[in-house]
Amino acid sequence: MLLINTEQTRSALSFDTLIPALRAAFQQGATVPLRHNHAVESGGHHGTALIMPAWNEQGYLGVKIINVYPGNGAQGLPGLHATYTLYNAHTGIPLAHVDGDVLTVYRTAGAAALGADYLARRDARVLTIIGSGRIAGLVAQAMCAVRPIERVLVWNLRPAGAQALAASLRETGMDAVAVEDARTAVEQADIVSCATLSTEPLVQAAWLRPGTHVDLIGSFKPEMLEAHPDCFRGASVYVDTDEAPAKAGDLLRAFEAGTLARGDIRGDLQALTRGTVAGRQRDDEITIFKAVGSALEDLTAAALVYEAHKP
Repeated sequence: MLLINTEQTRSALSFDTLIPALRAAFQQGATVPLRHNHAVESGGHHGTALIMPAWNEQGYLGVKIINVYPGNGAQGLPGLHATYTLYNAHTGIPLAHVDGDVLTVYRTAGAAALGADYLARRDARVLTIIGSGRIAGLVAQAMCAVRPIERVLVWNLRPAGAQALAASLRETGMDAVAVEDARTAVEQADIVSCATLSTEPLVQAAWLRPGTHVDLIGSFKPEMLEAHPDCFRGASVYVDTDEAPAKAGDLLRAFEAGTLARGDIRGDLQALTRGTVAGRQRDDEITIFKAVGSALEDLTAAALVYEAHKP
């Protein structure tokens, strides 16, 4: 079994290859059982352990274990940690152990960009990132692979985080600035991408201009939400998979508030990639993409990494 370390995992992933691979994977489909969710309490600390298996007809089987600890931010630690093991789906033989943290951030940003390729305006040039963690740090690169992004605005609850992310993006040649006011950042955006573990709404409906695409990729549990329920009223709403309406706090709160009905959700990534549902129809539409993550995405990214390093 190959042991593929952090740098080797990262070096094998680029959005130019990952986004097309994700598109193909959703078109082809895979077997993706419901994830196992376990609440963890130890010594007064609370987290969530998720076990996410998937396998496909191409002969890969993979399992990710991801631990989510929202309180880690207060200790200066990332809130997510993951491991990934890839197997031969025909024999069960272990093939590789891959850095699950790197897989998670790349596949999450890649899936967001895949959604934006169907849902954001073709001329989207201003990206606002809400959050400053590891996933937020890759969103700009991913969106640049599908849209002509010229400017990036970053807002975070902790201003120092926004400033650090903006500085790192400038080092890569992007025109990026930290913004102290969330409303200002959202009002200027063509794409708003939220990558946080927030339990309070960070984006308000009144801030969204006609034609904005809202990307909600951080929250994944019922108690988490990044957008106020009013944001969904009249918007064209899509999800990554059919798990999202049952688990995503953003959607559940909107259902409760009556600003969105389950039947109003227009489709998921499989339907978008297969062309069975349409994406954006008008330049003045507000589109929303709500993702909770899929083991299919992890499997796709892990296979790319393995194929780049196998003997």
